[in-house]
Amino acid sequence: MMLKELFDSGKFVVTSELVPPKGINVSEMMERVKHLKDSVDAINVTDLQSSFLRLGSLAVCHLLKEKGFEPVLQVTCRDRNRLALQSDLLSASALGIENVLCLTGDHTSLGDHPKTQPVYDLDSVSLIHTVKKLMSGVDMEGNKLLGAPKFSVGAVVNPGAELLELQIIKMEKKISAGAEFFQTQGIFEADKFEKFIKATEHLNVPIMAGIILLKSVGMARFMNSNIAGIFVPDDIIREMSKAAKNRAEASVAIAGRIIKEVKDMCNGVHIMPHDWDARVPDVLDAAGL
Repeated sequence: MMLKELFDSGKFVVTSELVPPKGINVSEMMERVKHLKDSVDAINVTDLQSSFLRLGSLAVCHLLKEKGFEPVLQVTCRDRNRLALQSDLLSASALGIENVLCLTGDHTSLGDHPKTQPVYDLDSVSLIHTVKKLMSGVDMEGNKLLGAPKFSVGAVVNPGAELLELQIIKMEKKISAGAEFFQTQGIFEADKFEKFIKATEHLNVPIMAGIILLKSVGMARFMNSNIAGIFVPDDIIREMSKAAKNRAEASVAIAGRIIKEVKDMCNGVHIMPHDWDARVPDVLDAAGL
């Protein structure tokens, strides 16, 4: 089912993020996602996240669809020109994939193939516009398609960005291009998220709060130092530090608490478990969902 339909029905939507393996053996990945079967509305598959080589999002979405899951295809502009992007979108629709999340993509210098030349023929706004063009029955050049795809179109936003005004301007551009819902960067500060929600009320668009499962104190400190717009407060770092032997339980408790704090402000949550997929149902229980 398209996520837009769930939002329109008033449902609080829950998605989980899945990172494909670095290789073709998917047995361990497919075993992990079994834990999500009755817990989430859809599984969002990353597209070479952080510019690291992995199995493709389109292939994994197809495998999930075959097993009865609802996949969300992440599509980044970093690695493909406009021909390849349009072709992949048509291919996704032909395989029954109904939800896409459009991103510009992290630069290749950050990944495991730093000499790779990035493409960036389109950016996230023009990619969203392209998806809507395809849905209208024509390609970017106005050439008629033999059958048009149907998608629910998502985009991303960073509520913790230093210049929030610029994020809101970008959101407005994405909505004008055709974005139907937004997924946020990971949040750890409910007060900052509330400020963002109040600043975007006029946009009248569904927003899903990004929830990251912390795996360690080191992970928290790394994000604070290296990922713009994410800040893990000292009290959460201390909480993780005290739970060194029970990191998973502490992470679940923290994530559940954050969801409780923000769930009345948003239309859903997107959980980023970083391979702790089996913990997602526990997070939702902790959050009272």
